[in-house]
Order: sequence, then C-alpha cells, then structure tokens
Amino acid sequence: MTKWVYRFGDGAAEGRADMKNLLGGKGAGLAEMSNLGLPVPPGFTITTEVCTYFYAHGKSYPAELTDQVTDGLAALERSFGARFGDAKNPLLVSVRSGARVSMPGMMDTVLNLGLNDKAVVGLARKSGDERFAYDSYRRFIQMYGQVVLGIDHHHFEELIENHKLETGANLDTDLTAEDWRTVVSGFKDVVTQECGQPFPQDPEEQLWGAIGAVFGSWMNPRAVTYRQLHDIPADWGTAVNVQAMVFGNMGPDCATGVAFTRDPSTGANTFYGEFLVNAQGEDVVAGIRTPQHLTIAGKEANNSALPAMEEVMPEVLSQLYKVRRKLEDHYRDMQDIEFTVQRSKLWMLQTRTGKRTAQAALKIAVSLVEEGVIDREEAIRRIEPGSLDQLLHPMLDPAAKTTVLARGLPASPGAASGKVVFSADEAESFAVRGEAVILVRIETSPEDIHGMHAARGVLTSRGGMTSHAAVVARGMGRPCVAGAGDLRIDYEARTMTARAALVKAGEIITIDGSTGEVMVGEVPTIQPELSGDFATLMGWADAIRRLKVRANAETPIDARAARRFGAEGIGLSRTEHMFFEADRIGAMRRVIMAEDEAGRRAGLADLLPIQREDFAEIFRIMKGLPVTIRLLDPPLHEFLPKTEAEFGEMARLTGNDVATIRHRALALHETNPMLGHRGCRLGITYPEIYEMQAAAIFEAAVAVVKETGEAVEPEIMVPLIATKKEFDILKTMIDRIGKEVMEREGTVVPYLVGTMIELPRAALLAGEIAETAEFFSFGTNDLTQTVFGLSRDDAASFVGTYQRLGIFEHDPFVTLDVTGVGELVRIGAERGRATRPELKLGICGEHGGDPASIAFCHDVELDYVSCSPYRVPIARLAAAQAALSGQSGSGTA
Repeated sequence: MTKWVYRFGDGAAEGRADMKNLLGGKGAGLAEMSNLGLPVPPGFTITTEVCTYFYAHGKSYPAELTDQVTDGLAALERSFGARFGDAKNPLLVSVRSGARVSMPGMMDTVLNLGLNDKAVVGLARKSGDERFAYDSYRRFIQMYGQVVLGIDHHHFEELIENHKLETGANLDTDLTAEDWRTVVSGFKDVVTQECGQPFPQDPEEQLWGAIGAVFGSWMNPRAVTYRQLHDIPADWGTAVNVQAMVFGNMGPDCATGVAFTRDPSTGANTFYGEFLVNAQGEDVVAGIRTPQHLTIAGKEANNSALPAMEEVMPEVLSQLYKVRRKLEDHYRDMQDIEFTVQRSKLWMLQTRTGKRTAQAALKIAVSLVEEGVIDREEAIRRIEPGSLDQLLHPMLDPAAKTTVLARGLPASPGAASGKVVFSADEAESFAVRGEAVILVRIETSPEDIHGMHAARGVLTSRGGMTSHAAVVARGMGRPCVAGAGDLRIDYEARTMTARAALVKAGEIITIDGSTGEVMVGEVPTIQPELSGDFATLMGWADAIRRLKVRANAETPIDARAARRFGAEGIGLSRTEHMFFEADRIGAMRRVIMAEDEAGRRAGLADLLPIQREDFAEIFRIMKGLPVTIRLLDPPLHEFLPKTEAEFGEMARLTGNDVATIRHRALALHETNPMLGHRGCRLGITYPEIYEMQAAAIFEAAVAVVKETGEAVEPEIMVPLIATKKEFDILKTMIDRIGKEVMEREGTVVPYLVGTMIELPRAALLAGEIAETAEFFSFGTNDLTQTVFGLSRDDAASFVGTYQRLGIFEHDPFVTLDVTGVGELVRIGAERGRATRPELKLGICGEHGGDPASIAFCHDVELDYVSCSPYRVPIARLAAAQAALSGQSGSGTA
C-alpha cells in the first residue's frame, strides 16, 4: 500500500530533511526539527504525490488517503491530549501548504481549524480566556471563508472596521470578547449571504475542505505566476501539513515571530528577526501590524520605539539563540524559522533555507568557508547565478543631493527610481510600455506578485523586514522599503502624503532599499564596486570553470563594462549597431541609395575612417583579448527612413526627392526579411560593403599594434552562412584585404576568419564548412528561430500559453532547447571538430548568459560563451557550477 501520510512530533518523525521532494520543504523541515529534538507541535504531512494524483484524477484523492489521515489525526489526539471536534477539549489544527521550494505567500493556509459554535465555548473554558477563543474563531471563519469558500477578504475587513468605528476601538487588540462574539456572528452571516449556506460546523468537513483548498492553491494565478518567474515545474506539486495549533494570541505571555539565523539583506552573522506579542503568525507576514525586533541592537538600528524580545521575553530569546545555533550547525546554512510562544513556552513551526539578497548570499557563503563550515566548491554551488544581477547595476550616488520624503525599513537592497503607481495591474501596464515605476501599497499581498515583478521597486507603509513585500522583493532582486509609517496612502485619490508633502500617481520618486529612504524625484546613480565577497567568490569560480566567458559589445561603454565584469574577450561585436549612430546613418543611407557600385564605394569611403576608429577603440580597451567582429548582418531596408521627417532629411542629404527614396525603400522591402537579403548574402551581392569593413578591421588592428605595442587578436565572423561556397568566396576576399593592409603598413597581425552557425543546414554541413572556417560561433537566436519556425519578435503572444500547457518547458529564446536546437549545436560541434580538431567553438546568442544553457555549452565542449556585459559574472559562476556538476570536457583556449 502506498504511504501518503508521514507523521512528525514528540521528538521523532517518519520523514527526514532529504525527503523534500516528497514532503515539501515545510514537511521535511518539521520532520528534521522533530528528529533533532526541538519543540515541534505534532502533526502529519500529506505528500506531494497526492497533489500529483489530485490533478491527474479530476481533483480526487487516492482510496487509502482517508484512512491514513484518520490514523494521523488519532495519533495527533493522543500526543496532544485533545480530541478533534470535541466540545469540551477541542483539538485545533493548522492546514498549510509546503512545496519543495519556498513560495512565500503564494499558496494557502488555514489556522484554528476545528472550531465551531460548540468548540469555541470549550476552548474558552479550557484556556480561561473567552476573548482569545472568539478572536481565534473569527480568524478561522475569515481564513476559511477566503481560502476554502472563495469569499473576498474585504467583506470581513469592512465588518471589523465598521465594528471598531461603532465601539471607538483603534486596534484589533482593543476589542473585547463580546466584540469578537458579535464579529463572529457577522462573519457567519457573510458566509451565508455569499455562499447560500451556513458556515460548516463539522470539523471533518472543514478539514477536507481545507486540504482540497491547499492542493487547489497550487494552480491559483499567483502561484502559477510565481512558478513561471522562478522556473519551478508545475508537476512538482505541493504537500499539505496538518499540525496541532499552538497559540501566540492567548495573552501578553504569548507571541509569534519569524527569524533568520543571519541577516538576509547583508549576510551579517547577527540574529535577525521580528515578533508580535499576543498575535498569530499570519499577522507578522501579512504586515498588518508593525512588528517588534528580537534584539535591542535590532530595535536601535531600526529606530523602533517598541520593546524588543530581549527586554520582554529574555528567557524565550535565550532558547531561540540555542535553536538558532543548532539549526545552522545542522543545515550548514542560514535558516529562516517561524516560531510561536504559548504561555512562555517556545514552539518551532518551520525551518527552511532562508531567502536572501545576492549580497547576503555572497557574504554568507564566503563567511561559512572562512568559518570552516563548507568548502569553496560548496560555496560556489550555493549562489544562484541569476541573483548576481542584483549587484551589477548602479547604486545611488552618495554625493547626490536628496529630498527625503519618508523613511521605512531597508527591506531589500538596491536603489530604484520610477513613477508612482498604486496597483499591481497599473505597474504591469506601465512596464509593458517601457516605463519605470515604483509600486506603492499600504501592504502587498500575494495577488500583487505580477506588479512587483514589473516594478523597479516596491514601497509599503506597513509591514516589517519579514513581511510579504520584503520577502518577495528580496527573492526577485527588487529594491524594497517597507513599513514607511509616515506615509499616508490614499488609493481612491491616488496620492500619498508624508508630513506636508503630497505625491500624486505618475510623479517620480526614488527608493533606497539599503537605507530605507524614500526620496522625491530621480536621484543620480553610480556604478557598483565589485570587490570584497563578490571578488573572492568569483575568483574561486574562475579557478574551477573550463568555459571562457566573453561579452557581446560594440561600443566603448559596453567594452569597458565587459572588462570590469571579467570578460575574457568579445564574442560578438555587431557592426550594424555602429551604423545607426547619428553621425553615420546618413552615410549608410547614401550607400543604399546609390545607383551603382561606384556610388556605393563613395559612401563607404566616408564610413571607413569611422568604422576604423570604432574598432581601434575596442581593440585598445580589450588589450590583446580576442575580439570577434560580425560583418554586416541585417537587411538594408532597416537603415532606411521610417517617418516623414526622416524621409525629408534623407532627401536633403542625398540630393534625391522623397518619391525616389520611397521608391528605393519599396524596392528593398521584403516579405520575410529574417530569411531574406541579409548576412553573407549582402557580402556576396555587394562585396564592397564587406571589403570596407575588412579594411577597417585590419587597419585598426595594425594601428593599435603600432600605437601600444600590445597584441591585437581580431576574429572576423561571416554571418548566416548556409553553404561552404558562400564562406569561401568571402574568406578569400577578407584574406586578400588583410594581406594588402599588412603589406602596406609593414605589420603582421594574426587573425581568424570564421562563421556564425545559425542555420540548420550550416550545422549539418559543419564538417565541410570547417575545411576553411577557423572558428564557429553558434548564433542561437536565429538558430532557434529557424529550427522552430518561430519569429522571436512575434512568439511572445503565444509562448506563455505553450508553457502553461506544457508544450514548452521554457521559453526557447531564453533557455536553449537542448533536444532540438541543442542537438544541432552538438552535431555542428562534433562534425566541425572532426574536420578541424583545433576549431574554436563558442555561442553568442542570448542563451550565452542563461545558466541552464551554459551547462549545456560545457557539456558539448564549447570553448566559450558570450553574453551581454552585465551577465558576464552570471556566466562565470554558471560555468563554474557546470564544471562542478560532473560534466567534463576539454576544448581549445
């Protein structure tokens, strides 16, 4: 019989930490804490395999599940000395989700399950606190109503707010037992009105309703969005954890909290956390009340007036310190823990590897190596390559003058400026138009996930360092300022105020998630310092990786950034980008408008010195590192005017009338330009264009060698080759130009001539092409288009649907399609090297900066990957992780 349910608690468990795929992260953590002897309320985990079964069988359960859940409840009753559904001594449980990876706030939870009109009386009598009992009951009805019955939360919130107005209460904690009894009655009326039937009183019905809702939440829109953003497969499923309730809301000797064994923002080795007295766990993460700090140092650092746990519950804090040490020693990593204090007794509700910023991840990994806890290889494995993106972008200029509007908590580091928007939908719509926005909310909820992803930064007036906004923003790498209590946000008026200042929707603000400051207007930025822990870990990675990492760059700014980020050359310099500058587009248009070769050569003569200086500057910056220059690739019509003003300007420059220019543009128009007159086909039909570019490259190389005395290593790349004959014609021409320049200048510069493999035919005939080609660079952007028959510019309208339906596991333009496109890369590499063993192989599409694609490139023994400058560190780390993963290979340097 299949085992669907695993028990934990009372110092033992049927599961272990390494069963995360089956028990989910939360279930595995609860089992491991139980095995470690920590105080864990007893319970049981329904496995992720039930979730898979649930969706594969029309949302039904395995036949054996009911009996196994019943047995689990019976064991729970024996352990806790209470009975589920008993009117006098009721056992209450929580029902929580638990996927194998943390998805904070994305799925559903129900607390205090098992309460009904009779059990609440028994709970009041047993606890001696009627207010606590009815507070727990109203929480249960509200949570169950939202999660299981699908009732919008505002129905419940409005009822509480109206009752507080009627009674003159300011806070929920001001309400009495009689108040909560009235609210409970009102909540039950809401359920009846919204659902057409009364709130369920049968605890068994409640339990199975909650289990179904948690499994159902795996496919809710916010969870689906989160999985897509974090590349989590839908077939992983979630577990469900049913656990005896312990209460942080029974009075002043009770509390609930969240802590990190190290600072999740900076990585500092300090105990970092928040708690609320007389509250339940959802109050902390929801950000509804501003929490208190664990330590006096934390309180003072955040200018909080609220007492720290160190002051009000010192004995509990001492126990927490011991738990912190035990968990971090056991897991050898920073842990995110949840706890409840019930009448001064500490209970542990969760441990998991804590989400952290990239800065903190580096600090923690390097520190753990220095402390002798892990080795360098483990440190490299632990850093998510994509997270380094957080460190590579500008920070606020400390010399800039700022007008501080408000201050909150530095919840997620980094700085961002943008227009103020007050809703997630608005953030997304602005971002689609390319506008930078700051999402401003009183507090965020899981429904805001798409807007948080679209925004440059997040600002909330409520919540703490462990609120939903803070945790999700850190995971996304978005700057976040949380709990800016001076802000008054008015959604209806679409304004926020702080002191005497008023900021309207659409006005620009800047937030600094490292200091917690909110500033008026846009504040200047500076480039980050890539030293300290970053440099240490990247040095370790560089010592391990085999793959070289180059950058795609064609401007001096990009080339310098590439060097700063550790690029080992340029893998793709797109020469056409140079022609679009204002001082050259006119000359390029004259070339296109010329009636004959002589006219084209006259225009190209004007471009030659410009191109030569472009290449010379890049050669100087790269200081002897290889530079791969792709000859002109796009179709000529891309250089022609698009607007009336541009047509008029071109007529003035060329001496032609607008009608002639329009006629020329029409003649160059192509139905499918991606597969039209572009790439090497331009060089074959208009050889003078490639002759000018080759001359510019060789003249620049010779000039820089003479000027600096340093080596220059140009690699000239012919695009869109489909046949060996095309390549041979153009290579002969390039070699001829090179010989002429070097003989004229009396200086020899070593160079290579190779091609982009971006057509299936070229990959299949790579062995033949390698007879004369000296290197291949796989252009996986176009290779993906031609393999799939997809237009990258148009596929966005349906790729999302294909991913949701499981047709595409990933967007093939983001992560390389290993089985199709990758197989052609493998064939091209193998056949090319069979002909020319020393053939240099690289990749220069967008996939060159994607960690999963880099692992494949390592596997097929490419020599290098090339990506945008800001992804070079990501590629360096991903290449090291690929080397550590057991994939082996050797290529030419």
